[in-house]
Amino acid sequence: MAYLNDVEKKVLSGRRLSRKEAGYLSAIPASLAMELFSSANRIRRHFRGNTVDLCAIVNAKSGICSEDCSYCAQSSRSSAKITSYALLEKSDITEKAKLAWRGGAKRFCIVTSGKKISKQELKIIAEMISSVRSIGLLPCATLGLLRRTELDILKKAGLQRYHNNLETSERYFPKICTTHTYQEKIRTIRDARAAGLEVCSGGIFGLGETWDDRIAMAFALRDLSPDSVPINFLSPISGTKLETQKVLAPMDALKIISIYRFMLPEKQIRVCGGRLQTLGELNALIFLAGADGLLVGNYLTTLGRGYDEDLKLIRDMHLTAD
Repeated sequence: MAYLNDVEKKVLSGRRLSRKEAGYLSAIPASLAMELFSSANRIRRHFRGNTVDLCAIVNAKSGICSEDCSYCAQSSRSSAKITSYALLEKSDITEKAKLAWRGGAKRFCIVTSGKKISKQELKIIAEMISSVRSIGLLPCATLGLLRRTELDILKKAGLQRYHNNLETSERYFPKICTTHTYQEKIRTIRDARAAGLEVCSGGIFGLGETWDDRIAMAFALRDLSPDSVPINFLSPISGTKLETQKVLAPMDALKIISIYRFMLPEKQIRVCGGRLQTLGELNALIFLAGADGLLVGNYLTTLGRGYDEDLKLIRDMHLTAD
């Protein structure tokens, strides 16, 4: 694995990987993946230390979505059995945020379904953001394809970070969603940055994409330079277009984490949805593979696990929760 050592040294010296080098990492077989994880772990320690950044989310508005995202139970094309509801009350969000704070989360993200929130919802969510910040949490939001003027309002209310995933490569995106475009997502990310917000952007793996697609998205994210890169793994949900999609092999999921650490060494690499369903007993290896961020608690339409369990995992790995 001499070439792997050379690639690791290149990253540690602050230089960027080429497409050829990224392709080499993706081609490392599962039988040698532990070598890749070890390199990624050293890169994590060098750039990010031994602290794990914890966030939690609330599904503030569920279902009733016009979009056709093929993986999502809340999609207009989905027949999945979920509970749909309009925007929650501010008091409900505040209670959820307090629970996350007591559970050890540092950040709290307000998430809504749909292409984007309405003007009236924007006003209410701005008040929610102020309430979340008053608890002592750093507020984040996932509210769709907002524009600069709308993001300015949220920034003024105390929002720190805006989340909008690319989901997959630009090439593969039309196979996943046709009701909005990849370029609309990029525009929203750039508007968030222009508004002075931090950015959280990553994707979902296991949608049927190739390794080339996974690498292409890493390069797109490198150009956009988000502060946090969420890595989600598809958990096929009955009633969605991808209900029969095969779950990623655990070693492939861990390889993705490692490659994104190589590609985005200074960024938070945050493991989010599908972690337990995909990794099972290998869940503990996410940090050794290069992750330094974690979504704790429940997800949008699927369950996570208790805060205490993840905090124990972090302690057992001799890491520190932040």
